[in-house]
Amino acid sequence: MKVTVIGTGYVGLVSGTCLAEVGNEVLCLDVDPAKIRILEEGGIPIFEPGLQDMVRRNVAAGRLCFTTDVEKAAKYGAIQFIAVGTPPDEDGSADMQYVTAAARNIGRHMSDYKVIVNKSTVPVGTADAVKAAVNEELAKRGVSVPFSVVSNPEFLKEGAAIEDFMKPDRIVVGCESEQAAHIMRTLYAPFQRNHDRLILMDIRSAELTKYAANSMLATRISFMNELANLAEKLGADIEHVRKGIGSDPRIGYDFLYAGAGYGGSCFPKDVKALIKTAATDAGIDLKVLNAVKAANDAQKHVLGAKVKAHFGANLEGRHFALWGLAFKANTDDMREATSCEVIKDLLEAGATVTAYDPVAMAEARHHFPDEKRLGYAENQIGALENADALIIVTEWKEFRSPNFDSIKAKLKSPIIFDGRNLFEPVELKGMGITYFGIGR
Repeated sequence: MKVTVIGTGYVGLVSGTCLAEVGNEVLCLDVDPAKIRILEEGGIPIFEPGLQDMVRRNVAAGRLCFTTDVEKAAKYGAIQFIAVGTPPDEDGSADMQYVTAAARNIGRHMSDYKVIVNKSTVPVGTADAVKAAVNEELAKRGVSVPFSVVSNPEFLKEGAAIEDFMKPDRIVVGCESEQAAHIMRTLYAPFQRNHDRLILMDIRSAELTKYAANSMLATRISFMNELANLAEKLGADIEHVRKGIGSDPRIGYDFLYAGAGYGGSCFPKDVKALIKTAATDAGIDLKVLNAVKAANDAQKHVLGAKVKAHFGANLEGRHFALWGLAFKANTDDMREATSCEVIKDLLEAGATVTAYDPVAMAEARHHFPDEKRLGYAENQIGALENADALIIVTEWKEFRSPNFDSIKAKLKSPIIFDGRNLFEPVELKGMGITYFGIGR
């Protein structure tokens, strides 16, 4: 099949590349010439394990191409994936201008039947807006060209996006046309040869499914974080509690890890958007989700509070090592990252910080462009030089089994604040390290 993918961010580039990997001919469009230039030169504008090699392989095979030509892209694919950003507005709602612009561009240039697929995370009712935008452009041209609008939300985890696309646990497709449903089944057939993973439903249910999934996962995280804070006060260990409740098959172990709060481009944005959609479009106050958001906002300051509880509220003259800047491991994404709040808390209290992250330090420099009290180290041990304590924010694998002797030798005092509960408190106490976890 010939496929156009509009947008070369995480969702668009991964989707387009994986579709090319199984033999489709894919043209990826982006209006940012810098992104397209990077892709044409063999690079990728994001960090995602395994993606660069897959992009290069499919470009070399002639199945994957890139362009800034809107008209060419609109005419190319029988299937048009809209995978542009939907950043939050000031009121928390999703900003739909890029989705609407993509739909209008398709309407301006299409000349034969298209399946227009909303791959971006969009509010319920977006398919209607896309349909209206395309019809308006067709009316301006005085032509009638058939098309179908489909909702096909993505369920990709940053850091494991290729695996998630190539071996999906479900493929949600919302559509009203049998022709579009058949085309989508054909497109996704190579990804579900073991058994049928495609779930066909109405468009609005598909749109809501994405928000519901992320909001459910965010709820589990915030609930465990609240339990962790309680466990700490009561003298319990949240890791023991996690194992106790996770063994119940109705609950399970996934997303039960206490930590320093969730971040990234999905959970915070989608929780806010669903709260806003419920209030604006349905007049419903989603009390649970409002609590989830409030709990997460507070959790991002727990590490800073622990540091100040130990060293005092005034951190003038104190210097800290910080491991992990990305919102999670295996990505360079720092959107809504807990590290940003931890760094701000420390700097506002007068401290200085040296940070290390395997891939996100360039991104961090964009977030803190003129901050002279924040430095960066070439490796994790180098970050410890002259630090009063180590603060761990991201659960990178290389942080899980460090050389504790080197840590003790480098730090002024052997103190670790662990925002991801990577270590066992009893073991570190036996090494002479003062250890502060979350709910331990």
